[in-house]
Order: sequence, then C-alpha cells, then structure tokens
Amino acid sequence: MSELTYLEAIRDGIREVMKEDKSVFLIGEDIGLYGGSFGLTNGLFAEFGEERVRDTPISEAAIIGASVGSAVTGMRPILEIMFSDFIGCGMDQLYNQAAKIRYMFGGKAKVPMVLRTASGGGAGFGPHHSQSLEAIFAHVPGLKVVMPSCPYDAKGLLISSVKDDNPVVFLEHKVLYKNKKYAQEVPEGIYTIPLGKAEVKRQGKDLTIVASSYMVQKSLEASEELANQGIDCEVVDLRTIRPLDMDTIMTSVEKTGKLLCVEEAASFGSFMGEVITQVIEKGFDYLDAPPIRIAGRNCPVPYSYILEQEMIPSVEKIKKGILKVLGKN
Repeated sequence: MSELTYLEAIRDGIREVMKEDKSVFLIGEDIGLYGGSFGLTNGLFAEFGEERVRDTPISEAAIIGASVGSAVTGMRPILEIMFSDFIGCGMDQLYNQAAKIRYMFGGKAKVPMVLRTASGGGAGFGPHHSQSLEAIFAHVPGLKVVMPSCPYDAKGLLISSVKDDNPVVFLEHKVLYKNKKYAQEVPEGIYTIPLGKAEVKRQGKDLTIVASSYMVQKSLEASEELANQGIDCEVVDLRTIRPLDMDTIMTSVEKTGKLLCVEEAASFGSFMGEVITQVIEKGFDYLDAPPIRIAGRNCPVPYSYILEQEMIPSVEKIKKGILKVLGKN
C-alpha cells in the first residue's frame, strides 16, 4: 500500500481501469498535456496517448454529448467537467439523454459513462465555481451520484463507477484533493466499493450523524472533540447518495434514537431534507428528538474567505447541532 491523497487515489483508480479495459478513455478540457485544472490527470496523457486522453474545446454540451454517444456504442468514457457548476451547460445531454436512454430502449442500450467533476466551496473560487449541486443530479431517475469522503473510498468508488453500465456523476470535493491531512494508505491494483452502500465511519450510541464528502471529515472531527465531554456520536458516510442506503441509516437511528444530517449545499431543497423525510416515514418511532440539519446558508457562495467560511458548515456549527439534538444547549 502507498499513502495517497484524495487526488492521487482518484488518478490511481483511473490508471488501473485504463490498464485493465481498453474501452475506457478520458475526455475533457485541458486534461491532456496540461494534466487537468487541478493536476489530477498528470502523467496519463504520456502513459496512454492522445487517442485515450482527449482534450476538447470549452463546451460542456459537446463533452457530455460525445460521451453519451460513445458510451451507447460500446466505450466507457470518463469525462471531466472542470467544475460541477458548469454541468448546467450540458444538462440536456445529461438528464434528458444519458439518464433516460436505458429506460426508453427497454434495457437494450447501456450508457456506461462517469462524469467526474470538482464540487464544493472553501477554496476561494467564488460563486460560479463553488456550489454543491448534488441534489439536482440525485433528483433525476437514471443517474447515480457518488460523493467520496476519503482517498480509499475515492479509488474504490471510481473503479466501481467505471464498471457500472449506468451514467454516474462522480463529485470530488476540491478541498480534499491535495489535503495531506486526509491522506490514507490505499491498496495497489483494482478493488471496488459497491455503489449504494453507506459505511459507518465512527461507531457511537448517543446520536447518528449522516454526511457525505468533505462534511464526513468535519463530522468526524466534531465527534472526536465532543467525545472528551462524554458524547458518543455515530458517523454514517453515505458515499453514494443515489442509490441511497437507507438500511444503514435506519439501523443507526434505531440504535441512537437521534439524527443530525450535515451537508455543505444550501439548505432549501437540499438532499439531506430527503434523508430526514425518509427517516421520519420509515422510522418515526425510533426518534427520541426532532432531527436537525446543518447545511450551507441560502445564498451564493461568497468569494470573500471570511464570508465563505461563514456560509459553509464548520466543525463548531456541527458541534452546536449535536448538542442541540441532545438537548444540551
């Protein structure tokens, strides 16, 4: 095993599936000689050549559209959209074509494509490059949505996504990319993590925290700090939000009786509202206190560092949410 950052683990996963399967290719803006806007595809152009690492014009509609066409005809494209905010430029190709083709052709056509993109705020990129839009993609039947929180998961989920015969939106948090604080030992070679299977990242008995992506790391930090006060939180990492693993969530809530959902996206219409709704529908009697959601403020992501940090959930805000659910503040 090697200790890898989140970015390095994703690159390693891409390299492994490209070595294993010649139908896998990369397509996107500046992913070739330049190595991608975050440097994630560095070295892949030299290793696999221009036929399998294809630079494109600045057109998200063209990138997604070409990927849909190539996937339907037998290839397995991994397309990169530089920032998740720009997927809107190719939404017709994504939600009207990629998401619906298999259904409309009675399963005779498959669309095995992975749309990789950088998501989330906290890096000072301003309102056009910092949104958390996962609820939009999860709302569309036919799309799978993956949100890894750590290097080990990122590689295993990426490989599983490439092997899947359905279109996958793979959301990578840009703050995690090169953060050595969260580096992990990652196995060499191919390994997979099932899509639609959450993981309990921290066992606990007092309260269930449900989170994904970077918010998992913040939730774990908040939980460890409150452990010094005798508060024992369980942290459930969704890993994929579509399919959604409600079984793991319900098992945890049944044990703890309390629920806190944490997400970076603006709270209005957010995905964690769906999680809370399903918990209430499926297990209202498990709850000993009203569920609470810690989420981003309902405004565009500010460019100002101070304002951006105020908008995004922090460890302190998560701790306050935990105490509120427990009735301790």
